Amino acid sequence: MIITILAGAFIGWIASMIMKTDAQMGAIANIVAGLLGAFVGGFIANMLGFAARGAGFGFTQLLFGVIGACIVIGVYKAIAGPRPVVR
Repeated sequence: MIITILAGAFIGWIASMIMKTDAQMGAIANIVAGLLGAFVGGFIANMLGFAARGAGFGFTQLLFGVIGACIVIGVYKAIAGPRPVVR
């Protein structure tokens, strides 16, 4: 369970850096985006024929998790709209 949360945090952090939302997202948002992204990425990987080959965490899972997390963050940004800049 802890490994899953840490992997989700890592995936969410990478995706937030790619999507340029790292400053707006906290640790919990990174974990949620990473966990949801891993689910979405796993679904996409399965649809493309990259079925999981055993348990574990490898490069393919990381790649598709980050892709899925970027999709999750993009959908959230589209729904939430632009956030005002606070100075």
